[in-house]
Amino acid sequence: MRKTRALALTAVATTLLAACATTPSTGPMSFFITSVGSGKGADLGGLAGADAHCQRLAGAANAGGKTWRAYLSVPGSMAQGSAPVQGTHARDRIGTGPWYNAKGELIARDLTHLHNGNNLNKNTALDEKGVVVKGRGDQPNEHDILTGSRADGTAFAPQTDTTCKAWTSSSDGSAIVGHHDLSGPLNDNWSKSWNFSHQSAGCSQEALVRTGGAGRFYCFAGGN
Repeated sequence: MRKTRALALTAVATTLLAACATTPSTGPMSFFITSVGSGKGADLGGLAGADAHCQRLAGAANAGGKTWRAYLSVPGSMAQGSAPVQGTHARDRIGTGPWYNAKGELIARDLTHLHNGNNLNKNTALDEKGVVVKGRGDQPNEHDILTGSRADGTAFAPQTDTTCKAWTSSSDGSAIVGHHDLSGPLNDNWSKSWNFSHQSAGCSQEALVRTGGAGRFYCFAGGN
């Protein structure tokens, strides 16, 4: 029994070492947090508007030669009298990795690593200019990053608005945010989650600021 377990652990370790060995520790920028939001709170112009914002900021940072996508989910719809519409999952929009920040540091090797054991924290989750985003303890605190996503990068059920009406509202609803600095008032899983921490106080710029944000979101290169 012990021998079998030891062999299994050895196989896992070998697989992890092989993955690390084939993924360079540095590379061109393929991940950043937006240096600025839309200016209209969580109204990003929908997913298309958010993607365009990522592309513009990347272009200004001389990284516009790639396809950039916002890490944002949108729930499906269950409207009566019409066919249900499938939700959009943030994890399905951003390609397969690997992803590097503006300083060339590895953020995650692939989707599995991104959602379990990534290298994302306050010092590595930089904006497109390579600047550290203010977090808990800074003035102002801007660690709330819009995602609308569960911890595994998938969308929520449509019964509750978690994306400010699919990223088109600066008034009604609220949005799920994560903490890029992995920090919060309590030392719990919610405070430490980069993509699924809590709901915002609302969708306006003022509401996002009130709960520790600025309307920023994550951008990844290589989207589908």
